[in-house]
Amino acid sequence: MQIKKQTKGKALAKAKKLGQKATINLIKEKVLLGRGGAGFPTGTKWEMVYNEPEKEKYLICNADEGEPGTFKDKFILEKNPELVIEGIKIAMFAIGAKKAFIYLRGEYEYLENRLKKLIKKANIEIVVGAGAYICGDETAILESIEGKRGQARLKPPFPTVKGLYGKPTAINNVETLANVPLAIYYKDWNPNLRLYSLSGNVTKPGIYELPLGTKLCDLIKLGKPKNKIKAIYFGCFGGCMPHCEKTKLTPDDICGKDCIHGAGTIIAVDEKHSIVDVATNIAKFYEFESCGKCTPCREGTMRILALLENISLKNADMKDLNTLQELAEVIKETSFCGLGQTSTNHLLTALKYFRKEFEERIKEQKDRRRIR
Repeated sequence: MQIKKQTKGKALAKAKKLGQKATINLIKEKVLLGRGGAGFPTGTKWEMVYNEPEKEKYLICNADEGEPGTFKDKFILEKNPELVIEGIKIAMFAIGAKKAFIYLRGEYEYLENRLKKLIKKANIEIVVGAGAYICGDETAILESIEGKRGQARLKPPFPTVKGLYGKPTAINNVETLANVPLAIYYKDWNPNLRLYSLSGNVTKPGIYELPLGTKLCDLIKLGKPKNKIKAIYFGCFGGCMPHCEKTKLTPDDICGKDCIHGAGTIIAVDEKHSIVDVATNIAKFYEFESCGKCTPCREGTMRILALLENISLKNADMKDLNTLQELAEVIKETSFCGLGQTSTNHLLTALKYFRKEFEERIKEQKDRRRIR
């Protein structure tokens, strides 16, 4: 695997020899895109921070991997933390930051001591979160590090202009920073390789490294499912779609089906599982994780869950499906931050592709009432 390669400090030495601007330009030329989900060009982000006149700047390694079904960053931090640390040091040098932070997900606290041993001589501080999903947001993570409640900030200004403590800040994902030394040192570094977290109804879940453009079905086969897979979820925020032999793992191909390629999270659902039940479980997650800052997300996630529970367990009518869809669209369009804006993607795509399962569940309830 590409991610297992080491440069043993040689990439950092090369970066310092090149200088800040040349290092940033090299990262841009290598087309290293962010691996946290948004896919923003890493070199462009660094350049924005570098160009800010402020003398004090910061670098944040976002290790708050809270998306359900995503565990690639944990894999990297467990197997190759040295590469991440070198990537942090290169990023600090490139943007002119004298201090960096590793924001570690609360559930990954067991990795803290090992990381501390690796950063003894570097001005890098580890901040352990409290397990809040919202802190994966690039501005909520700033609030948390500053000791405030983890909630998203209004943008603009963006973190590259006014970030941590009001200073220009570059925020990069673990996988992104792990690829920085590789991109700088190795001429044959491949920007199209991605790490995919595969889980769900497969017998061999795990991390698989594959190039963009690989057929989704080939990845699923590696997981060796026992039963026929009918649906694929791209985490919770990425939505779902029917499993198709022709679908390719590219952002354009996935987004063309109203889903989000994101951080490479693949959750396989087989024919023995109900999409209605999956939707209800995801709705519980969002209802619990909503930070409560804005009304559409705070109130809307509760209403979504209540409607889905009515469909799953109690009494519901076909009109409830229309209410569910309308409410999901309102939450998506009016929520303050990315959590609320994507919290109903799973439901909107499920209603688009698997509406029949929702209708059948409601019909079953009506039939039971008639029998009684």
